[in-house]
Amino acid sequence: MFFALWPPARTAAKLAQWARGLARDTGGRATRQETIHLTLAFLGEVDGDRVDAAIAAARTVHASAHRLPVTQAEYWPHNRILWAGPARTPAATQRLALGLNKVLTRAGFVLERRAFAAHLTLIRKARAPCALPPLPTIDWPVDEFVLVRSRLSNEGSHYDVLERFPLQRRS
Repeated sequence: MFFALWPPARTAAKLAQWARGLARDTGGRATRQETIHLTLAFLGEVDGDRVDAAIAAARTVHASAHRLPVTQAEYWPHNRILWAGPARTPAATQRLALGLNKVLTRAGFVLERRAFAAHLTLIRKARAPCALPPLPTIDWPVDEFVLVRSRLSNEGSHYDVLERFPLQRRS
């Protein structure tokens, strides 16, 4: 299970199209459009009663709606992924991730210790590209975050949104 930001369908479609074109050149596997997301907090396997605890903790997070610019793409050779994301993580996204981490830790969840890196994995098992094409113009209004359960099958990961958490609108 994990908490994430989920892009609007049009945004995910543009990113998926960009990734499919590049996957051919890198020999990698493009992320399916319906699974593109930005992970805020990874919980791992969670038992039934602990799901309720995660939901209760997440409801206490106070964060504002904002926009997420997706303006850069990079290749990470250590795990052979191509990703896209903001050149600089918006303060509102950073506060959301840190706030979520804090309340989940307080609720007894053990989370990854590494610093939050706002990124969308778009291609896995890729070779280093010669050059990255420009990203499409992306509009991503962030007005909620979600709790997701991941299921593995022969076709890959499938995600079920268990709960949605609206973010506060600015007045």
